[in-house]
Amino acid sequence: MLKEKLKKYKIILASGSPRRQQFFKDLDLDFEIRLKDVEEIYPPELKAVEITDFLAELKANAFEGELKENEILVTSDTIVWHQGKALGKPKNAEEAFSMIKSMSNTTHEVFTSVCFKTNTSSTLINDVTKVTFNDLSDEAILYYIQNYKPYDKAGAYGIQEWFGFMAVAKVEGSYTNVMGLPTAKVYEYLSTLE
Repeated sequence: MLKEKLKKYKIILASGSPRRQQFFKDLDLDFEIRLKDVEEIYPPELKAVEITDFLAELKANAFEGELKENEILVTSDTIVWHQGKALGKPKNAEEAFSMIKSMSNTTHEVFTSVCFKTNTSSTLINDVTKVTFNDLSDEAILYYIQNYKPYDKAGAYGIQEWFGFMAVAKVEGSYTNVMGLPTAKVYEYLSTLE
């Protein structure tokens, strides 16, 4: 449906995330992948959604001057926000353990921002989902880290994996947002393009 409407455009997904790539396939969109190494550093005073907005735009701006007239570049960024701080991707098992342990038996927020950039404009959308974890045992956390190695995931967990099935008591908002892309909002935005 949307594929037909967007046929005059070329959608470029600037993400190495297999989950985001799969979402674009599942949304039945034709797209190509273009990757650039961008150092994801943001000003320390930014909080919550300000961080993901900043990083999604930063990633898009790396393509400044390279986009052709009919191209739409899509970049995004996801963080877990818990107890007043951002939980990005863990560097090692110890960091992963401490992140997950801190979220046990509490509610955290997952923010994703998506930037749509053309050669003349830039549009930013974002979403937030509240996720509540069960009371997690150290054994379960260690088992997850050892077997699933969640080092490429914000907050050190994937909701779509064994851990999510076992640990998540409640999700308020978009489930796909927690996986890294608020698919309904992305689809809605793309549907508005003329």
